[in-house]
Amino acid sequence: MTASAKLGRAVPLFAALAVALLLAACETPPRQNDFPELTYQHLPPLKFDVAGVDIEQAYRSPGQPPHVEHLFAMKPADAAANWARDRLQPVGSQRRMRFIVTEASVVEVPLSIEEGFQGALVLEQSERYEARLSVEAQVIDDSGRLEGKATAKAERTITVAEDISVRQRERVWFKLTENVMNDLGAQLEVTLSKVFAAHRR
Repeated sequence: MTASAKLGRAVPLFAALAVALLLAACETPPRQNDFPELTYQHLPPLKFDVAGVDIEQAYRSPGQPPHVEHLFAMKPADAAANWARDRLQPVGSQRRMRFIVTEASVVEVPLSIEEGFQGALVLEQSERYEARLSVEAQVIDDSGRLEGKATAKAERTITVAEDISVRQRERVWFKLTENVMNDLGAQLEVTLSKVFAAHRR
């Protein structure tokens, strides 16, 4: 085979290799999610005279701005469900408890930033995140009759600076979820023990 023929066969190979390298360079590397899952097994269980606990997710995220909860590594709705799964312990043989997550939203609110030379000299807060968690607990007898109902809700807000990185923003979101869930959990301990006192064990 002549040198020119070999070169003619090599050109398509080099072109294919170049295209493959270009496509590989354009691919976005997978996002590394190293945030822990919020669990509550380290806390003492709340025992109730029920045969089981049913957890329901009634809240549906719109999945678009200004809502951002669907972007969270640890979503508030999942944290609330984990709390119920880890803390509410059935120790009875009849009736059931329903734990319903009715709201688990986080909304991003843009903040006004000073423009011009003066604004360039000052690092300002550019967004506020407003988290709301609401749940309802019910005790229902075996015939379907409602024996009791309790509700609890918690709200938290936090602002971020205009130069925040994506990774820093994700940390803020995680901490916001952790804090609002801790608030809700503390309230639930008191409320459930009071409303369902006859069923506590």
